[in-house]
Amino acid sequence: MTRIAIAGAAGRMGRILTVACDEADDMTLTLALERAQNPSLGNDSGILAGIEPNGVLISDTLDAQQFDVLIDFTHPQVTSAHVDFCIEHDKKMVIGTTGCDAVLEQKLRHAGDSIALVYAPNMSIGVNLCLQLLKTAAAVLGDSVDIEIIEAHHRHKVDAPSGTALKMGRVIAETLGRNLDDCAVYGRQGQTGARDRNTIGFETIRAGDIVGEHTVLFADEGERIEITHKASSRMTFARGAIRATRWLGPQNKGLFSMQDVLALK
Repeated sequence: MTRIAIAGAAGRMGRILTVACDEADDMTLTLALERAQNPSLGNDSGILAGIEPNGVLISDTLDAQQFDVLIDFTHPQVTSAHVDFCIEHDKKMVIGTTGCDAVLEQKLRHAGDSIALVYAPNMSIGVNLCLQLLKTAAAVLGDSVDIEIIEAHHRHKVDAPSGTALKMGRVIAETLGRNLDDCAVYGRQGQTGARDRNTIGFETIRAGDIVGEHTVLFADEGERIEITHKASSRMTFARGAIRATRWLGPQNKGLFSMQDVLALK
């Protein structure tokens, strides 16, 4: 039985992860973590998640003796501190935190020299299948099309574009032999001139309670191809995280992605 710690357990994603962990017959939640002064400290994490009481109270103390794998869908600064802790105590991690910058991503790569981690800005199985489709589309269409990435999320999301949209852009850029940092265009306003075909455009929508929607548009004159993924429930990300946790079991060290988990590489 794998012992699970969930970071941000009182948040929207943390509560869904608690439910997903409860559904898994080979895992048990043993630590529900929140920041100090969170009003939910001391409450039963099962009750907070809308399921039966599980006896795991929300805590602000990360205790290495209580878990095997830490699932973290929090914030980059928090995740960075958790990586340090897990390296020190030889614990595995599944990370779905978005908004991670290049410094943190480099830290995760170095962490893979010591511990086993799965890191993905989107744990959805469907999204990761879409990444494979995007590689194929980009390879076939090459530089003959205009490429735009449109993403929409709920009003509370703090980073833009989403980590998933950026991952899609990187996959396409790498397939085309481009550097996304050089060819990305984030929104347009005013007299922008004719579109440069070598750019990859990003458009961001933040509204209401949209869980997550991504569309990549490959547009030529006379036809276009759209590859779209729409999530209607955060449970799709939570179940992906549980699948990643299960896959991580026999791994001793290394930084992995959902492409590894799903055997898509």
